[in-house]
Amino acid sequence: MEVANTIKQVINDAVERVKMPAPLRLRDLIRMIRAARTAAEEREVVNKECANIRHTFRDEDSVWRCRSVAKLLYIHMLGYPAHFGQLECLKLIASPRFTDKRIGYLGAMLLLDERQDTHLLITNVLKNDLNSSAQFVVGLALCTLGTIASVEMSRDLAPEVEKLLKSSNAYLRKKAALCAFRIVRKAPELMEVFLPACRTLIAEKNHAVLITAVTLVTEMCEKSPDTYNYFRKMIPTLVRTMKTLILSGYSPEHDVSGVSDPFLQVKLLRLLRVLGRGDVEAAEAMNDLLAQVATNTETSKNVGNAILYETVHAIMDVQSESGLRVLAVNILGRFLLNSDKNIRYVALTTLQKTVTLDQNAVQRHRSTVLDCLKDPDVSIRRRAMELCFQLVNDSNLEVMTRELLGFLGRSEPEVKSVCASNLVSIAERHAPTPSWHFHTLLDILQATGNYVREDVVSSTLQLISNCGNIQADAVTCLWESVKGLKSIEDYQPLVQVCCWCIGEYGDLLLSSGSSEITVDGVLECFQQMLWSPHVSIITRQYCMLALEKLSARVPETLDRIRSIVDVFGSHLNIDLQQRAVEFGALCRSFDHLRGPIFEKMLPLPSDKQRQTGTTDSSPEDDEPLIGSPVKETSITPADHSNDSNAIMDLLAGMDTGEHDIVIPWNESSVFGSSEIGGQQPPLNSGGIGVLSNDLLDLLGSSCSGDLFSSTSSSSQLQPLSGLAVLGTSSFSSTGIPGMSMGRGNSVSEGIHGTPTPYELLPGQFFSLSFFSLSPLEQQSTLWNRAEQDGIMSGNRFASSISILSLDHLNDEKFTAVNLL
Repeated sequence: MEVANTIKQVINDAVERVKMPAPLRLRDLIRMIRAARTAAEEREVVNKECANIRHTFRDEDSVWRCRSVAKLLYIHMLGYPAHFGQLECLKLIASPRFTDKRIGYLGAMLLLDERQDTHLLITNVLKNDLNSSAQFVVGLALCTLGTIASVEMSRDLAPEVEKLLKSSNAYLRKKAALCAFRIVRKAPELMEVFLPACRTLIAEKNHAVLITAVTLVTEMCEKSPDTYNYFRKMIPTLVRTMKTLILSGYSPEHDVSGVSDPFLQVKLLRLLRVLGRGDVEAAEAMNDLLAQVATNTETSKNVGNAILYETVHAIMDVQSESGLRVLAVNILGRFLLNSDKNIRYVALTTLQKTVTLDQNAVQRHRSTVLDCLKDPDVSIRRRAMELCFQLVNDSNLEVMTRELLGFLGRSEPEVKSVCASNLVSIAERHAPTPSWHFHTLLDILQATGNYVREDVVSSTLQLISNCGNIQADAVTCLWESVKGLKSIEDYQPLVQVCCWCIGEYGDLLLSSGSSEITVDGVLECFQQMLWSPHVSIITRQYCMLALEKLSARVPETLDRIRSIVDVFGSHLNIDLQQRAVEFGALCRSFDHLRGPIFEKMLPLPSDKQRQTGTTDSSPEDDEPLIGSPVKETSITPADHSNDSNAIMDLLAGMDTGEHDIVIPWNESSVFGSSEIGGQQPPLNSGGIGVLSNDLLDLLGSSCSGDLFSSTSSSSQLQPLSGLAVLGTSSFSSTGIPGMSMGRGNSVSEGIHGTPTPYELLPGQFFSLSFFSLSPLEQQSTLWNRAEQDGIMSGNRFASSISILSLDHLNDEKFTAVNLL
């Protein structure tokens, strides 16, 4: 009866095939797509065939489903959407015929993954096929499970995979080991299920099963320390297996270019490296094997080079003896002489990791590494450059620097910046003298051109600033380098360094005694730089500032420098315009301030000082101002045209020097009427009054007259005793950041004509009766109001008000300057 039904079904299928036109075959579809001349024609062919495939899928009992899914998979490989065939793949998997299952499982591996909900429907089918009696059906199920398995699916089907690991069929054991490897990657907690079976598989004689078992054990040892300790006892077995492979004779089924199963040897060496890492006993057990592999493996073929490469990694990772490490480095040195560029690249990459373990062994191959800097392949040149920087030390500094500078001059633009920065770094670490250091940086700037990074410029300026014994030589060498340039626009970082040095040390350049260095030549070169259309704005800023500083170093150049700079007073760039206008105003009205303003800079801080934020401030700066005794110092007149400390006191709150102008005040009253030092300097006497007014006028302030103003009744200032200090910040309303200056009436008219009291503290108003109190009561009231307000306390209150001067108290007017 069953035979009759089967015959009947075959006859019905044949009738259907005769009635229905056969769909396009896969080979014909491929031929049509390849024959398309344009992308539009290809899309037209694909869309037409997709429509036919959809029509075929609508028939539930279509005999052409297998062919349609095969064509859909090819369309999917071309990048077109094929998601509508997912359910059809499930139908083919459920089919009893092997040809349908094969296409169905292939479609499931390509169209499904763990992100698709449809893949959950395949779990039961996979479980049934894993228990099938046909080994090829089980193999298909194992491959599909390893490809699309999710965490949930792995937990459900792990027992079936573990059973197959113990199967007597080597084909199934191999497939099951690979599937278990994927499951361990997806769900590491399931590795305990496979541990007993893996211990048996390690001793497998079949090479296919053994290589998959070694792969599985390697993955588990890297994932779990417990598993690592479990398999460390298997090192003797692995060493014995490896020796058998090396000493075995010719085997046709395993021989590759005269080497017995190189793939298995590489896998075994990798597992030995993992198991022997950090274990002295394991290293001793492997030393003989690793030495034997390193000396007996043939290097004329790539398979031998692959084994040697893995051997080198094993020697370096395992605590091998020094002789083996030298042998490993020598193997990499032979790789550098290989004609295959891939092998040379691998050798350079490995040497970069090895140099930290045994630098002396790598130093023996320094000449070979330097030869790689001339290799035509850019990737090899870059790896060789990185390795050369790691090989630099005090003994080979000059030789390596010379070779790297030559490489820098002929390297690609994208490599120049990296190479220059690394050269600066090694020069800072190993420079024998500051002069050698400077000339190396100069060579870097000349070889790199505009591709140099900003850190090279800053490092050069910092070196010159901190080393006074090389400043004369540095400015001369920089001038000679810039003067000989044919195209300044291609070496702008070098020009910037030269401009800065001439601005700071131009007097040393002109006094060098060389007949070729003249003032006219320097100024003419600067003028060409400023007017060059290809020079950047930053370089012009360096150049203009250098000219302005040069006018202070060499006074006879002032007139010509003014004529050069004044032209930029109408420049389109606002920064250049502002610099030119400010310099013109300085020369016309405040020429006595030009010298102090353009004096030489202090040594630039190093990178370490900038990172740590170290300063020269003393702990005394943090002491409270109220209640602390203040020493009175009489005013000593000084020549403000040469006194830069007074300007710095105004701008940055420096500690007073021996030539500074200090205004003392009486600490016996809060608002006293005592004179400052008994005498106030007249406004035109060269004291602090005219100095401050000139500075504020230069910076554009309209309030400078209120800060130190004289009155008809008294020509003295009346400071707030205990609080009046020339503070620790600088002006902001006058164009200098950090200082705010306020001005107003102490009693102003309100909306309804009522007087507004004094606001001596933020949010705290005081009536006129406050000024009739005794000095102690005034001080106590200020302190209590600040504490009650909660916005200031202790040192914060003491440092918040730096100057509070009263002018015309009877006229109810005052001016407050707060140094915040």
